[in-house]
Amino acid sequence: MTKHCLVTGANRGIGLAFVRQLLARGDRVVAACRHPGKAAALNTLTGEYPGHLHVLPLDVTSEKSRAELIRELPLVGGRVDLLINNAGVLHSGERFGQLSNAHLDDSFRTNASGPLLLTEALAPTLSDGATVANLSSTLGSIANTGQFGTPSYNISKAAQNMATVLLAHALRDRGIRVVALHPGWVQTEMGGDGAQITTAASVAGLLQVIDALTLDDSGRFLDWQGRTQPW
Repeated sequence: MTKHCLVTGANRGIGLAFVRQLLARGDRVVAACRHPGKAAALNTLTGEYPGHLHVLPLDVTSEKSRAELIRELPLVGGRVDLLINNAGVLHSGERFGQLSNAHLDDSFRTNASGPLLLTEALAPTLSDGATVANLSSTLGSIANTGQFGTPSYNISKAAQNMATVLLAHALRDRGIRVVALHPGWVQTEMGGDGAQITTAASVAGLLQVIDALTLDDSGRFLDWQGRTQPW
C-alpha cells in the first residue's frame, strides 16, 4: 500500500536518504527543507519520480513557515501516513563556561519545540493509524550521559524525547504511533569524523523498525536496529 510521507530536513544526510528509500519502494513523499531552490539532489529526484515527490519550504522553528506548509499540503496529496521529524541542528565546539543563549535557544526551537509544534499542527492531516517518527539521539539519553559535551544538542534532544511521549499520549486514541528513533552514529555532516554507519544502512534499518511498529510501541525510544534505548 502506497504511503503518503512527509520528511523534514530532507535536503541532505539522513533526511535525503529517507526520501530516496521511500520513493524507491513506491511511496509518495513531501520533502521539506528551508531552501528548496538550493536542494539540488531533491530537485533531481523530482524529475526521476514525477508526481511522487514534492519539495516544499519549511523552517521548523517558524510558526509562519509551519502554517504555510499546512496550507500547501492539500495541493500535493493532503493526508500524511508517515511523518519523519528529521530536521535538527548541532552546534559544535561548545565548552563549559562559554555557553550561549543563542545556541541553546536555536537548538531547543529546532530539535524540540519545532517538531512538537509541527506535529500538533499536522494532527488533522495525519491519517488514523499513522506513524510519527522523531529522529532523536542517544546523546539525549540522561541515563547514558557520561561526560560534558554538545550540551545544547543533548538538552534539546532530551526535551524532544519528552515531547515524543506526550505526543504518543495525545494521539493514541486515533491509533497514531509516535516514537523516538536513534539512527546510530551516521556518516553525515553532523555525525563528523569517526561515524561508522552509512546513511543508507541507517535509514534501511529505521524503516524496518517503523514498518514493524504497533500501537503498543508508541512512546518508546528505539535505535535503528529496534533496540530499546534508556531515557
